[in-house]
Amino acid sequence: MPRALRDEIHQTKPFASLEQEALLAVERTAAVLMHRFGDALKPHGITPTQYNVLRILRGAGPAGLCRNDIRDRLVAQVPDVTRLLDRMEDAALVERERSESDRRLVTTRITRQGLQLLKRLDAPVLDVHRRHLGHLSSDQLRTLIDLLAAARGGP
Repeated sequence: MPRALRDEIHQTKPFASLEQEALLAVERTAAVLMHRFGDALKPHGITPTQYNVLRILRGAGPAGLCRNDIRDRLVAQVPDVTRLLDRMEDAALVERERSESDRRLVTTRITRQGLQLLKRLDAPVLDVHRRHLGHLSSDQLRTLIDLLAAARGGP
């Protein structure tokens, strides 16, 4: 049986509300799962956010995306997408091209090296998903997805 959140975080007093307990449970779960996901990516030299960018760009196809479109599609928002893309370009995972007609517009595309890395990561990432959530039934996963969507939507 899973440990109660109070036990995990060594909290001695009751939570102030069910909402507080639920929010802290979501935060704790996200932190644990992201840490495990990061550990799986570390040997490949990328972070979960960089992995997310690569998946976004793979999905965009050859047309690529501008920085703001990438930012808007990220699962977890980061403060400086430009620097993130700089590091990824330095690692030859993405390439950027400035528009001839509008110098303000820079399109980012995934490189062949970035695509190859994603292909190598597809199976290990799926294994991480299954290892950490595979014990839940399809119905439980659907309920979890629906509850999290409802929480993100707010009142």
